[in-house]
Amino acid sequence: MRANVILFWLLAAFFAVAAVVYAIWTSVDDLDPGPEWVGIVAVSLAAVLSAFLAFYLGRVHASQGGPLPEDRLDANIDDGDPELGFFSPWSWWPIVLAGAAALAFLGLAIGFWISFIAIPLVLIGLVGWVYEYYRGNFAR
Repeated sequence: MRANVILFWLLAAFFAVAAVVYAIWTSVDDLDPGPEWVGIVAVSLAAVLSAFLAFYLGRVHASQGGPLPEDRLDANIDDGDPELGFFSPWSWWPIVLAGAAALAFLGLAIGFWISFIAIPLVLIGLVGWVYEYYRGNFAR
């Protein structure tokens, strides 16, 4: 994580210097007097974005209480294995929901009338996935 913070700070400094060089370079053009503002703003905003990312990652690194297992050389693979959640291996509802969402996006691309068919299927898939543990063999 610390290496990412350093890289983003270096990237922010590079884009800041590149914005200044670009502003000077486009200002001395003989054909078009004055700077080219779109490029200056774009490169400057790239510097600001890199600085934001570096600041955020630096704060996260400082608040996590030490290096992550992925950053230590003596860590095992199992040290960085967090609990990601519970996923049903037998559930068909994610497939139903993905198909209905694909049909909804197809309706946006081809014809809006397809979305009228897809929206109820999306709702059925979403409700089925949420409430699959309240009915049947796997009710809790």
